[in-house]
Amino acid sequence: MERTITFAGDPNIGVFARVLGDIAIVPPDSTAEFKAAVRDALGVTLVETTIQGSPIIGSLVAGNSRGVVVSGLATEEEIGRLAEHREVLLLTESMNAAGNVIMANDTFAAVHEDMPTDLSKAIGEFLGVEVIHLTLGGVKTIGMAGVATNKGVIVHPRATERQIAVLEEIAKVPVGTGSINMGGALVGTGLLVNEKGYLAGNATSGFELGRIEDVFGFLE
Repeated sequence: MERTITFAGDPNIGVFARVLGDIAIVPPDSTAEFKAAVRDALGVTLVETTIQGSPIIGSLVAGNSRGVVVSGLATEEEIGRLAEHREVLLLTESMNAAGNVIMANDTFAAVHEDMPTDLSKAIGEFLGVEVIHLTLGGVKTIGMAGVATNKGVIVHPRATERQIAVLEEIAKVPVGTGSINMGGALVGTGLLVNEKGYLAGNATSGFELGRIEDVFGFLE
């Protein structure tokens, strides 16, 4: 199966879609090819919606199998589409680009280092996970600096040993560094992954694909 693709010619597929376990949220104007690739590679149900009228789903949505966290600027119709599949938490404060500031699986959520404590606590309670404030490789937008599933976490190639150790302690799954799209350090911008499979941007090298497969346990 082909493991790389673009979104309308853009290899930054993680900016335009978000995978939360058994669902993938994609823009309604995604091509049939893109929708089929996501559905087939990840074994997911597609949820087609914009957020704030925008196709940059990956930057505006985060969550896990229990719930979806989304910008408070989402419309009622958009929230309704998400609510068909998950409980929904709206971020109504200034730090509302959920996909940029939250990386989560069913065990933990790592959030932007400067996120208010009351907000991070609310997110943790909603998703049913332990929360930590973390920066990866000098990047505070942790939702793009790393990607987590219930089988592994891949992070910014300049993440420190201490940062990786903190993640391993809370995540209880393997944590490894990697890149995307020929050296892109913000791995979340070009990777869609769950326990069943993955898709990467089409500029991703064979070595980078190998790292993804290793970290998430897809190697035979």
